Amino acid sequence: MKRLPIGILGSGKGSNCRTILERIRSGELAAETRLVVSDVLDAPILDLAREFGVANAYLRPGRFRTRLEPETEDQLVKMLRDAGVELVVLAGFMRVLHEPMLQAFPRRIINIHPSLLPNFPGLEAWKQALVAGEKVTGCTVHYVDEQIDHGDIIAQRDVPILPNDTAETLHARIQIAERELYPEVIGKFCEVMRAP
Repeated sequence: MKRLPIGILGSGKGSNCRTILERIRSGELAAETRLVVSDVLDAPILDLAREFGVANAYLRPGRFRTRLEPETEDQLVKMLRDAGVELVVLAGFMRVLHEPMLQAFPRRIINIHPSLLPNFPGLEAWKQALVAGEKVTGCTVHYVDEQIDHGDIIAQRDVPILPNDTAETLHARIQIAERELYPEVIGKFCEVMRAP
């Protein structure tokens, strides 16, 4: 059976990455992780890739805090293409992608965000939802474009906000929803992209 070759980009712990790698190993997800890339040299997501025997690489981030320099993004495109990646999965990657990546992988870069977009883009979206007094929040998988947490929505999962929720308890429940939703969406890409 042909497996969808994916690349995972992350800057942190890689909890969503772990779930994806576990689902692939168990046979639940018909994908193959060709490469895990991080812009943080000692990011736990790179250790996670090594634990699962997946090729991994550090991408030197350059002088900008929220984006990559064009030549660095060109380097990222080359790394992913050389690995044969067909779908790019962002798992806590803290940089906005631009033309080199978006052109190389049109509508083949996806991200998961801890809110029901378009509400609460940006950092710590669960805290934003709490402060706003929302009754429901959740997570969103979307296509990546040049704006932060903005591209077309693929799927969403609701998470109720409970009366006694703290930022920590709410975030923990959103992460559980993320770990259910993201592999489901990737599974649908596997079906579509493997179809004859």
